[in-house]
Amino acid sequence: MSKVYAIIPAGGSGKRIGSELPKQFIQFDGKEMIAYTLDVFQKCDLIDEIIIATQQKFFDTIESIKSNFNLDKITKIVEGGKERQESVFNALSSIDSEDNDFIVVHDAARPLLPQDVLTNSIKLAHEKGNSVAAIKAKDTLIKGSNKVDIYIDRQNIYYVQTPQIFMYKELLEAMRKAANENFTGTDESMLVKRLGKEIFIAEGSSLNFKVTAESDLELFRKLVT
Repeated sequence: MSKVYAIIPAGGSGKRIGSELPKQFIQFDGKEMIAYTLDVFQKCDLIDEIIIATQQKFFDTIESIKSNFNLDKITKIVEGGKERQESVFNALSSIDSEDNDFIVVHDAARPLLPQDVLTNSIKLAHEKGNSVAAIKAKDTLIKGSNKVDIYIDRQNIYYVQTPQIFMYKELLEAMRKAANENFTGTDESMLVKRLGKEIFIAEGSSLNFKVTAESDLELFRKLVT
C-alpha cells in the first residue's frame, strides 16, 4: 500500500503584507495561520506524514506548534529555499519514499482547505496518477493594462490551487529536470506537465483561497475569529 506524504512549503517572508513576521506565523485567535493548515492534514485519515519546509529560525516555532496542537504527523522540518520550488525539492529530498508513494504539496497560506477537497484530490490521484485542485472561473475575464483589450472566454478557464498531488518518482524527476534546465515554474503541476504527463483537475473550493495581501488577512481573520 502506497504512503501519502504532505509537503507544506512555509518559507514566505511576509513582504507582500508589509509584516516582519511571515504571514503563516501570525496568530489568529491564539493559533498561528500555519497551524490551521496543518490541522486539516492531521485530521485527514489518508495522510501518513507531514514535512514542513521553512526558514531555520522558525524551526523552534514549528516544534512549538506541533506540541501545542498535537500535530504528531509532522515527522520532518527542513530548511526552505529562496524560492518555493527549492523548498519543495528540499522537503522531497528528505523523504525515504517508494516510487509509487504520493506527495501532496499544499501552501501554508491556504489555511481553510476543506477536508473533502483534500480527500477527493487524493482519491483522484490514486485513480489517475496525479491531481491538482482548481476552481472554474466564474467572473468575466478581461485582458489589458489600463483599458480592456479583449474579453476571454472563461468556459475552460480554471484558477489553480493546492493541494497538488503526484507520485514521488514523477515529481522528483520533474524537479530534477527543472533544476538541470534552470527552469522555475509557478507550481508543481507546471513542472510535471513538462515531462509530457497529463495533469488531472480535482474540484477546489473558494474557501481554499491563498492569503497573499492584507485584504486576504482581514478576510481570514473574520472567518476564524
